[in-house]
Parts: sequence; structure tokens; C-alpha cells
Amino acid sequence: MSNAATALFTHLPILLIVWPLGWGILLLLGAARSSDHPPGSDHPETSLRRERWLSLSGAAITLLGASLLSWDAAHGAIRVYSLGDWPAPFGIALVSDRLSALFLLLTAVVAGSALAFAIGSWDHRGRAFHPLFHIQWAGLNGAFLTGDIFNLFVFFEVLLIASYALLTHGLGQARLRVAFGYVVVNLTASSLFLLGLALIYGAYGSLNLADLAQRTVALAPQPLFLARAGATLLLVVFAIKAAAAPLYLWLPTAYSAASPPVAALFAIMTKVGIYAIIRVHWAVWGGESGVLGSAAFALLLPVAIVTGLLGVAGALAARTLSRQIAFLTVASVGTILIGVALATPKGIAAALFYLVHSTVTVTLLFLVVALVAAQRGEIGDVIQPAPALRDPVALGLLMLLAAASAIGIPPLPGFLGKLYLLEASLDRPGQGAVWLTLIAVGALTLIALARAGVTIFWHSHPKRITVWPAGDSRVLMQPVVALVVVVAAMTLWAEPLYRFTYAAAVQAADQTAYARVVLERVHFSAPWTRPYDGVLPQTEPPEVP
Repeated sequence: MSNAATALFTHLPILLIVWPLGWGILLLLGAARSSDHPPGSDHPETSLRRERWLSLSGAAITLLGASLLSWDAAHGAIRVYSLGDWPAPFGIALVSDRLSALFLLLTAVVAGSALAFAIGSWDHRGRAFHPLFHIQWAGLNGAFLTGDIFNLFVFFEVLLIASYALLTHGLGQARLRVAFGYVVVNLTASSLFLLGLALIYGAYGSLNLADLAQRTVALAPQPLFLARAGATLLLVVFAIKAAAAPLYLWLPTAYSAASPPVAALFAIMTKVGIYAIIRVHWAVWGGESGVLGSAAFALLLPVAIVTGLLGVAGALAARTLSRQIAFLTVASVGTILIGVALATPKGIAAALFYLVHSTVTVTLLFLVVALVAAQRGEIGDVIQPAPALRDPVALGLLMLLAAASAIGIPPLPGFLGKLYLLEASLDRPGQGAVWLTLIAVGALTLIALARAGVTIFWHSHPKRITVWPAGDSRVLMQPVVALVVVVAAMTLWAEPLYRFTYAAAVQAADQTAYARVVLERVHFSAPWTRPYDGVLPQTEPPEVP
């Protein structure tokens, strides 16, 4: 690798945070200047067109950076960037490995698709959409790259502050009312997060993840009590962020009220909570470490089962498509947490595979629902008969593909993800409950989506809607088709994807190698990286069924 390439990969972790954040600030300054429109300035449409091109350009570069970092991580590299050249655990460390790279690339795919869809119509319905979008993207990237829990809290707040404004984008009384509850829930979770951080710091004297893993074995009884209390609080906070039962009702209300591209972007937000559980509670405090150990995951399994069942029950009762998809997001969280609760590399790998599938599928469903609602006049996405759609065949096929993947019909990735989860649960405690839950969630999802599809596509009035109120259909279809291609690629290359998720789980569990890379430093003159060289207990996953 040349010096230029080495320098690029060395600085990619910080660039993936600074770039979208700086791009958001640049767009915000441009939007502030263009809002005045002094004599002789550009027409508002010209300014909006320029803002859209700038936003897309920034998104493309962020997507490219996430792709490069994922390619690098696929070869086993753990890259550490020490801000200010302060060594960990005293300084701020950004860490990229297979697990974080997977989430970075998934975020880039979801955010890029949602942004392209917003440009078709939705971005001009309120102020500062593009700046807020990139700032939230920076917060998401930072949460996946940070190497200590305090900065995980910081990036949580960055992405949440942007999400507060994006949720109300376009205004309206319903969105303002929903945003109030959304803010209250998240501020409460943030307060608990800070309290948990204080307890953890009181027990360890550090918040660096690699340092926590090394110090856990030497904790005395009194600090161990503080550590357990703090770890329990953090588990509750991460469960709230992931929308696990019983504190999940904020999600369907918020996601169904948000504009479609914002709801599509929010599909990745619940995955931050799941990522945090995997990174902190499984990788650092998992097993029999003496903090929470297997007790946390024994408790997490029934929570996951209840979350999946309540989510699909809400989807059955939903009266609008957007609310139905929001409840299916909750159901998918329950399914993913089942794999996490198994607390084995195979369980985590299956959970990660299903997480990638469900996030892309939910994003696709939110965008397709927006296209369907745009052709149903005032009825919108309410599940009741309406005038016939203008493009029933194209939209019907898109809805069918997304629904089939969400249900888990072979050979789509939803089916494969559940198959991996079933395999991972063999001979594990609660195997029967896991199998029954996965089958029940799939069957009830089929009933819910079939009822909605029959009502919308088959029960229609003879009158047709000739106006396309949601913008240029060609522009809106492009990101939808791109997501369809992603689903097809996941189906064709399911085995390589599963091998990556399995390798990510094994690498995340090897805390000795992780700590050696993060805590040891060869030079103080520059951020240091070196390839991952830990001994994997099993470098290849079992045969893909």
C-alpha cells in the first residue's frame, strides 16, 4: 500500500465524522444566506437546486469513505485514530473494526437512499433539511466509531438533536405533538445514560471500552457493585434507544408522523441501541466477566420475544401503512435482540445478518408506502379502499418484494436471517420459545401485510387520481430501485455477508486483541493503525444452509 493510501485509511475514521458534520455546517451557512434573498441574488429554486447537488455530493463522498473502510475491515484491520495524539485511555480514540464498519456502510446505504428520495419532493417543505440530515449522519457515524462510552453519549446527543428537528420538518400540529413525547423519552434516557456513566467511572476510573475490558477482572467487591448498577442502567438506556419492550411505544408514533425520507433514515436509529448492547454488554461485559455476565442476556431473551410479538400485534391493528411499517420495525428489533440474547458468536452473527436485511427492507417499505400514498389522494396511506392507483403494477411489485423479504419468504434475506437465528438457537436455553416466536412473527407479518395489500391494490374505486402530488416520480423511483438492487444483492451473496457478520462477531469478542491494538502505541507522532492479528477461535463460520 502506498504512502498516500496508508494516510487515507489512517484518517478515514475521523474523516467519516468530520466530513458529514462539516458538510452540514456548510449547507447550513448556505441556507442562511439564501433565505434572505437580497436584490440580484439567485432565485430560491436555483439555491435549492445548488443545495441539493451539494448535499448529494457530500453523501456520495461519505458513502465512498464507508465503503473503503468496510473493505479495509474485511481484511481484518482494526484502525485506531487518537485525537490530539493523546494515548488511550486518557485521550479520545476512534476505533474501526468489522463491527463498526458494517454499521457505517449500512448507514451510508440507508441515508443515501433517503436523501435521494427527499430530493424528489420532501426537502423543500421546511427549512434546513439537508444540513440537519448530514449532522445526524455525522452523529450516527460517530456512535459507531467511538472507542469510549462517554463519547458514545456525546454522539447519541448529536444525532438526537438533529432528529428532533427532522421529525418536525414540514411542521403540522400532529408532528409537533409527537415530537414532544419523542423528546421527553430521549431526554429521560439521556439522563439515565449520564447517571450510568457516573457509576461506571466511579467503579473503573475510566470509560474507554478497551480499558474497561482489561480492568473488569480486577474489580474489588465495592466497585463491582457500582459497575453492575451502571451496566444495568446502560442496558436499560440502550434498550430504550433500540425500542425494546416495554418502552417502545414512542417509535410507531414518531416514525409514522415523520415525513417518509426522515422515517427511512430513522430506520437506522434503533440499530444504534442494538450496536451499543453488542459492543458494550456483549463484547466488554459478556460471558462470565463478573459485571452482568450471562444474567443480562438471560433477561434480554424474554424482552426480545415480547418485543417481537407486541410489534407484530401492533402491525395487525394499525390503520395506516406508515404506522404498520413502524410497528414492523419494532418486531424486527425483537427478532434481532433474540440473536443478541443468545450471546454466542453464531447468535450475534445471525442477529447482524438479520439487522442488515431488516434495516434495508424497512427503509424500502417506508419509501414505497410514500409512493403508494401519493397516488391515493386525500386518503393517503390509510388502509381502506381508495381510487385506483396510477401505477398499480410497478408499485404492487415493489410492495410485494419488500413484504416478502419482511415476512421471510425464501430465498430472500429475511428467510435466510431467520434460518441463521434458528440454527444459532439449537441447544441453547429457550430454544423452543425462540422457534415459536420467529414462526409466529413471520406468520402474523404475512397476515398484516396481506390484508393491507389486498385492501389497497384490489379494493379500489373506479375513479383515478391524475395528479402526482409527491413530486417527480422518476426521481423518487431511483432510490427505491437502488434499494431493490441491494435486497437482490443480499440474496445472491448471502453467504459472503454471513461470513462477514460471523467474523465481525468473533473479532468483537476477542477483547484481548482489541485492547492490545487500542491501548498499545508504537509512535506518538501520528495516529497508529496496524492489522488485526488476534487469534480467532474459529475464523470460518459453519456451512450456510
